[in-house]
Amino acid sequence: MIATLAGLRRAAVACTLFDSAGLGQAIERLGFVQADPIRAPARAQDLILRHRVAGYRAGDLERRYPGLGVEEGFSINYGFMPQPTYALMHPRGRLGAWPAPGRKAAHAILAFVGERGPVHPRDVDAHFAHGRVTNYWGGSSNATTHLLDHLHYRGLLRIAGRDAGVRLYALPSPPQPAADAAERRRRLDALVDVFVAVYAPLPGPTLAWIFNRLRLAVPQWEAALPAARQRLRRRLVHARVDGLDWFWPEAALAPAAAPDDAVRLLAPFDPIVWDRRRFSALWGWTYRFEAYTPPARRRFGYYALPVLWRDRVVGWATVAGRGPSLAVTFGYPDGRPPRQRGFARARDQEVHKLRTFLDGSPGEADGG
Repeated sequence: MIATLAGLRRAAVACTLFDSAGLGQAIERLGFVQADPIRAPARAQDLILRHRVAGYRAGDLERRYPGLGVEEGFSINYGFMPQPTYALMHPRGRLGAWPAPGRKAAHAILAFVGERGPVHPRDVDAHFAHGRVTNYWGGSSNATTHLLDHLHYRGLLRIAGRDAGVRLYALPSPPQPAADAAERRRRLDALVDVFVAVYAPLPGPTLAWIFNRLRLAVPQWEAALPAARQRLRRRLVHARVDGLDWFWPEAALAPAAAPDDAVRLLAPFDPIVWDRRRFSALWGWTYRFEAYTPPARRRFGYYALPVLWRDRVVGWATVAGRGPSLAVTFGYPDGRPPRQRGFARARDQEVHKLRTFLDGSPGEADGG
């Protein structure tokens, strides 16, 4: 029975940790892979996929993206998802509500992209020379990039691939027709189910947070979200464990295989550890992502990777260097590594696997 803390821990690992021979297959099964631009030691999307795709190497997603049938964009967070999931959210809005100058510039960019095919932002900027604007954080941003981001968010452009990490923009497929009430309900329920499956079992406050973020994923249907939340609660299994309400889909009740003895260094945004509230409840200690924390106040390090062993997160690791000079430093909540037999050997094996993953050569996993 899952309704114990041990059962919740095992389900949290088993629901999204699997072996897949194909990169596209892994993304389809996960439903959503969160992205992050920090590369320490690799981007979050690569760190997430390496545990789920045989032979995966850092950068494989960027190299193979155009042929995978996935989309890059914003949902409840920014990341990668199967094209059918991406389509559930779009279009988010037309240009009619934009102020006239911005609307005119946006139409001009769309026409330019339609003529040229996939374009680099510098080509758009060179053609239009839009200048600079103040961005969300109060700094100065390239106005062309700002417009491209807005058009992408609305579903009027898509990411066709990347050039040395820079997004290339193209026109999307013809948009879906406007959704009537029944279609809107179907699409909302399907979208919610994607994120529940990725992050289950879910504490009640996290479920509420996901619905709050869905206002950004489907702003055109914000008024319909409360009803979608009520429908979801009727579809989920619910139990109160150690003073906290938990929710999960029926499928998560399936008996999980016993965890293997491998050690895995997880991305800070891996589905297993993504929710900090759930993390503390399941693993019994508090982890923080400290990349934006002043160095003097860091406990874990700039980019600490949670250490999964069997079905427990037992510590964290920081990584420096590449190749033969790769150095991995481990830390543990109580200051000592697990004493159980086999941990040290499995930890060393994971460091070796990490070195292979970071070597940059394309992996052996196919694009399916």
